[in-house]
Amino acid sequence: MLVRHGRIAPETAAGRAYFWFMLLGILTVYPIAHQPVSSIVATITLVFLLVGYGIALWRPAKRLWTYVQTMSLSVTVFLLMVPTVSESLRRLPVGDPVVTDLKDPLLLGVQGALFLALIVGIPLQMRALYKQRPYRDQVTR
Repeated sequence: MLVRHGRIAPETAAGRAYFWFMLLGILTVYPIAHQPVSSIVATITLVFLLVGYGIALWRPAKRLWTYVQTMSLSVTVFLLMVPTVSESLRRLPVGDPVVTDLKDPLLLGVQGALFLALIVGIPLQMRALYKQRPYRDQVTR
């Protein structure tokens, strides 16, 4: 969806699947994760997911809902990728992981690159949305 639509598009079949799979993933963190930070990240992700999908239902936000929705769902992608990359680098290949420490420069570099992608990507998404006529008309009304 990020390549095709430039954002998570909740109105598509893939967007609906994203919601349900993210919700399932978030809810499974609570009984499985052993680190307190995991529950905190899951709760923050859940809030952004619910804001991203729920903002379109709130009538006063009609003009800006797509922008808030896009930002919120982009944050959920980031919050999904950070632990995914961290766990993958710390566990694979089995028996000889690429990274053994959370403070490893490679892991910190990858996490930094993900954060940079978020910081650069959101303004680019906002700009692309503004250039699309239907969204520009909603904001200027």
